[in-house]
Amino acid sequence: MGNLAKIREISVKYNISARTLRYYEDMGLIESTRSEDYAYRLYDEAAIRRLEQILILRRLNISIKDIKNIFSTAGSEVVLNVLEKKVSHIDEEVSLLYELKSIVQEFIRQIRKLDFESEADIKLLYEKARDIELQIAGTDYSGNSATTDRFFEVTEKLNSKVPDIMIVRIPKFRAVTSGAMAYDELFGTFQLWQETHNDFYQPIIFDAPDFLCERDGRLEWLWRLKDEITAADVAPYEIIEHPGGLYAVAVSMDGDDESGNKVMQKVEKWLEKTNFVIDESRAASVHMIYVDDEIKEGLGYHQLNLYAPIKRKDNC
Repeated sequence: MGNLAKIREISVKYNISARTLRYYEDMGLIESTRSEDYAYRLYDEAAIRRLEQILILRRLNISIKDIKNIFSTAGSEVVLNVLEKKVSHIDEEVSLLYELKSIVQEFIRQIRKLDFESEADIKLLYEKARDIELQIAGTDYSGNSATTDRFFEVTEKLNSKVPDIMIVRIPKFRAVTSGAMAYDELFGTFQLWQETHNDFYQPIIFDAPDFLCERDGRLEWLWRLKDEITAADVAPYEIIEHPGGLYAVAVSMDGDDESGNKVMQKVEKWLEKTNFVIDESRAASVHMIYVDDEIKEGLGYHQLNLYAPIKRKDNC
């Protein structure tokens, strides 16, 4: 196979999954090669150099849409515009963070004026905390009525990238399972099998028939089956009963692993404000919300739903 690198070699060297590599290919950012005697993707030196460029830009939080524009345009004008826009966003965030710091410091000065630490009685401490809460709500800080309003404006801007999150309940369903796979097996024989059996499946939720689950570094691909499909129909694969349950759902706008990890962290942060926690007994899952090419090309990226299994705190 000459100087071609296997998908697993790329995954290990650059600490990215086969799913991310497939995603970059689907978006037209890199190209792989295939040989008749080898089922998996292979990458030449040009593809590897392109991947390194993608990873650098993604580390700068440059969107997939902007990366596509950079690669599809000759010359340096587009990449300079994208990077200049990024610098502008960084300057804005730094400015907001400095302003937020000054606002919080002002809150600290006002709280200290209340001699909060001098009270030993828990009840009195609670009452003083309530007084502070009322003062914040009333924006009555040293005569500066705009301070608290600006606090909420600043924090809202800094949190503007937090994804919208919803809670859904997925019913139990029958699914054919790929079994536990390594990342480099993800788009191998099971995908080829399901492409020839598309009439077996029906949607789980949001028009998508599949879930991709990860646990202990291994992947499992689940496709929901129609009721009439039997174990004999799906051989050599197996049918399982998925337990369903409650999930916190958020959208990873770029669909790659780095974006997905950030969204998962924000989901966990969001859950802290609720009466739910992550249910460690079930695996997190993902699937594409829309697989329509027109939508994908119009947006410049896939939309990937992240499903975080949750349970009520009082059920722990």
